[in-house]
Amino acid sequence: MNASTPQLPATSWTFTQRLSSTRRGARLARLLAVEQFRAWPVSPAVADRAVAIIAELSANAALHGRVPGRDFRLGLALDGAAETLRIEVIDTRGERQPILQPTAPPPDRETGRGLLLVDALADRWGTEPHHPVGKTVWAELDSHPGGRSVP
Repeated sequence: MNASTPQLPATSWTFTQRLSSTRRGARLARLLAVEQFRAWPVSPAVADRAVAIIAELSANAALHGRVPGRDFRLGLALDGAAETLRIEVIDTRGERQPILQPTAPPPDRETGRGLLLVDALADRWGTEPHHPVGKTVWAELDSHPGGRSVP
């Protein structure tokens, strides 16, 4: 006789927060994510990668996606069934799209490496329009054991 073991349904977790388009808002996004990952079933390796991505995307939203008087939004979603963590940073500058295949800046330049970091750490990432105005820059990390490890 074959007896099946009941399976618990996969759980999903979400978190969304509007933050000021400032350095302080970008820092707060990173700190809030750290606390959220402590509460969720996210491995330390995935959490470390995610926090680095959030730091870069939030800094870009505050620096390049800033419109005076407008906030940016951080969204996190952990899908237990797909074992995927999705990060979304939404800003109001839809006309300023990031380069999806970033290249390294000259060695003497102090900036311009953030999206290279996102590209290296994320399993997938991209952009999409955010209606009615703005853009979403997203990154996904596989949270299952076969996912990418920390470089």
